[in-house]
Amino acid sequence: MTGQEYIDRADDALRETYEPPMSLSEYVETVFENPRTAAHASKYLLEAIEAAGTRTVVEEGERKERYRFFDDPHNDGEHAILGNTEVLNAFVDDLRSIAARRGKDEKILWLDGPTATGKSELKRCLVNGLREYSKTEAGRRYTVEWNVSGADSSPGMTYGDTPAPDEDDWYPSPVQAHPLSVFPESVREELLADLNDALDDHIPVHLDARLDPFSREAYDHLEEQYRRQDTEDLFSAVTDENHLRVKNFVVDVGQGIGVLHSEDDGTPKERLVGSWMAGMLQRLDSRGRKNPQAFSYDGVLSQGNGLLTIVEDAAQHADLLQKLLNVPDEGTVKLDKGIGMDIDTQMIIISNPDLEAQLNQHAEREGQDPLKALKRRLDKHEFGYLTNLSLEAELLQRELTNETDIWEADSYEGLEERIRQPVTISVRNSAGEVRERELAPHAIEAAALYAVVSRLDAESLPPGLDLVDKALVYDRGYLQDGDERRYKEDFDFGTPDDGDGGIPVTYTRDIVADLLYEDTERFHAELPVEDVIMPRDVLNAMAGRFEDAPVFSSSERTEYENRLVPVKNHVFGRQEQDIIDAIMREKRVDEATVEEYIEHVYAWVEGEQIENDRGELEEPDPLKMKVFEIEHLGRFEEADYDGAEPTEGVERFRAEKIITALNRHAWRNRDDEFRVSDVDPREIPVIETVLGSHDWDDVRRAHEDLDPNQWDDPPSGTDTEAIKEETIRNLQEMFGYSAASAELTSRHVMGQVSYRWD
Repeated sequence: MTGQEYIDRADDALRETYEPPMSLSEYVETVFENPRTAAHASKYLLEAIEAAGTRTVVEEGERKERYRFFDDPHNDGEHAILGNTEVLNAFVDDLRSIAARRGKDEKILWLDGPTATGKSELKRCLVNGLREYSKTEAGRRYTVEWNVSGADSSPGMTYGDTPAPDEDDWYPSPVQAHPLSVFPESVREELLADLNDALDDHIPVHLDARLDPFSREAYDHLEEQYRRQDTEDLFSAVTDENHLRVKNFVVDVGQGIGVLHSEDDGTPKERLVGSWMAGMLQRLDSRGRKNPQAFSYDGVLSQGNGLLTIVEDAAQHADLLQKLLNVPDEGTVKLDKGIGMDIDTQMIIISNPDLEAQLNQHAEREGQDPLKALKRRLDKHEFGYLTNLSLEAELLQRELTNETDIWEADSYEGLEERIRQPVTISVRNSAGEVRERELAPHAIEAAALYAVVSRLDAESLPPGLDLVDKALVYDRGYLQDGDERRYKEDFDFGTPDDGDGGIPVTYTRDIVADLLYEDTERFHAELPVEDVIMPRDVLNAMAGRFEDAPVFSSSERTEYENRLVPVKNHVFGRQEQDIIDAIMREKRVDEATVEEYIEHVYAWVEGEQIENDRGELEEPDPLKMKVFEIEHLGRFEEADYDGAEPTEGVERFRAEKIITALNRHAWRNRDDEFRVSDVDPREIPVIETVLGSHDWDDVRRAHEDLDPNQWDDPPSGTDTEAIKEETIRNLQEMFGYSAASAELTSRHVMGQVSYRWD
């Protein structure tokens, strides 16, 4: 594009974002056309979240609906909150109760949890989401601006230390006052009643706030001048479009969103609402009183009025929390003893676990606990470390590469491809040279699995499972056991303390980042194996550097070291299956053949017909089913059939292994219309084995002359040489290995296999 085309696009973006200012009467008409624009703070926040829609995820082995708002869709996922869906859903449920004023309207939402669990991402996600929603037509947010010129010869309006240079300047409410707050209370109540009658929503629009002190100063000044002139329609004169306009604004930090950071200081009054400016008080002719025009309005509640107030790292502002008690209760705060300001904002505090220790310091005094009233108003939502392998892998990859896209897949197979994928990162050495480092397939997966396993409660393991099994159940929703698939609901995990502790992603990220700059001391005559970081390199570094990390206690280090072996075994098994699949690539069954078999079995059991390629209906083919069951499944022989008709054993197999799995799929997806074609063949355990789960016995039968002992340097002209060349090529084409990582992985696997080959 040309430079002018970029300018034109920017013009279009702003044109869609802003509207021309309107009169108060025009705004009222707009509100009745789109009542959502008048929503009070908690309702607006709820609508912004719901407007982004939902998607289905699997977390801790259970299907859950997740609000896409928390994927940071407006910012390409840069600050998406991974996992913690139950916590976020409970947060939204509380918000819904607060918005509807169902007994929780005095609550302050408290988000608690250890570092690196997504709390700060939530703040950024809220800011991004609300900013972008306010740019849409459905999410317009409005406030008022004033101009007192023309009523008399007095100076124009001002606030802070910026006086109006001339009488034509308009000054917006410094605290985003709601336009309907201009109306007298009785009229406002009548207007809201009529509005809610027309509103098709279970949550009515609610507004108690009166005009803010700055706007009240303008209103009172205009009213006084027009009363002296004996104006008949006083309200119309004060709110005439020459004095009052309604304008939309883009929500952002400082305008509708107030954020109090840990480093912000000042008195409680300054941090909450702002400060009086002595120089301005002297310059304004206020006849001995404090003029609200001389107030800064830069406190967190002033910035967040009309929408959202966030206190970050709340333990640093524990003294301030008690000062907030009357805000949700009474919806008001004071600039001064005689000057109150009504506040409509949803308050959220974010903290690490140290805040809870401060709040409970007087807990033993029970009824005499001075912090009891504060604790009663805090509604706690606790973030935990991720316990899903796929989410942890996604988070780790984001940390290392700055990729921001959200991993979504129609089936777990699609997600599994993302988990196992290699990652290439460019690094610059001390000499200024750039080299490409490859995290081999399964390296990210290995690091993520080790971190997840460290966070799982070992006390809640059902008999026969280890922590890796539990991690797989949490991520997939099931555990494969031969032909059987055992789902999360088949296990009794009790009420475990999963995610309360463990290896944080920041530790893993730093370990991998260090490895990117370290030499691997590997050499190959033709391949850059020295640039490859293998899964075992990552796992060994993670376990070997606990002593250098002050975040772990000695007991934690010992516990995490003890959990390393099953993770290594699982990752090796994944690499081993890659090698087998690559060797046996030509022996795999075509997926279309598998789907055809499933469709014929389902129709055979249900007594239905099948539509052929010509669009004609025909009976399911018993011969096709027989051939598949004998040649591909290897479950039956000719003796198990009467011609092409199945015997009782085959019928029982089809009913128990195929149809039962289809029925389970239909039940788990019962909100959708069931079609056999929608079923992933891998959701039928006995079929999954056909789609690629060969073993070394199959390899031995297919390649009798393969010698794993010669794999590292196979003699020229041997079957081993030819099989290795094809395997290396297949690893690259099927799974994304580079030639170097394929060489290293196949050597590692074959080195272990050679011990048991004979």
